[in-house]
Amino acid sequence: MARPKAAISACLLGERCRYDGTDNRDPKLLGKLAEYELVPFCPEDFCFGTPRPTMDLVETEEGIKAISNLTGADLTPPVQAYARRFFDEHPEIDLFIGKDRSPSCGVCSARLYNRKKQLLSSEATGLMAAEAKRRGIETWDAEDYLAAHPAPPIRGS
Repeated sequence: MARPKAAISACLLGERCRYDGTDNRDPKLLGKLAEYELVPFCPEDFCFGTPRPTMDLVETEEGIKAISNLTGADLTPPVQAYARRFFDEHPEIDLFIGKDRSPSCGVCSARLYNRKKQLLSSEATGLMAAEAKRRGIETWDAEDYLAAHPAPPIRGS
């Protein structure tokens, strides 16, 4: 019988794909996902390489955009194209685990700014996570998933 599949931010697996070339490996999270076949993703590394300048979600007249903090360029189209392609190539994904606060992968923890860089929300959805939600996939920020799936009590304590 095939195991269920979980799409997971590659940095949580230990891939050094964060903007600064580091990772966010989370052994506790990986232990909680042992029943799943893990399918890593990182739209930012794929589209822009690592290391790379940071980007923020910005509310614009045309909707929410990912804007480069270095150049001010709109980075939304390649990230959204990556997300669509990823889910088209992996239609069997049952679960999406995103890196908290990421403008690509954050499920309900990404920061959203206005054009003047004033914080509007700390509960926005990143571009990749938004595509997972649109497709009806169960979505979680990594920290929330861990909090909702605590370790079983240790016997004999």
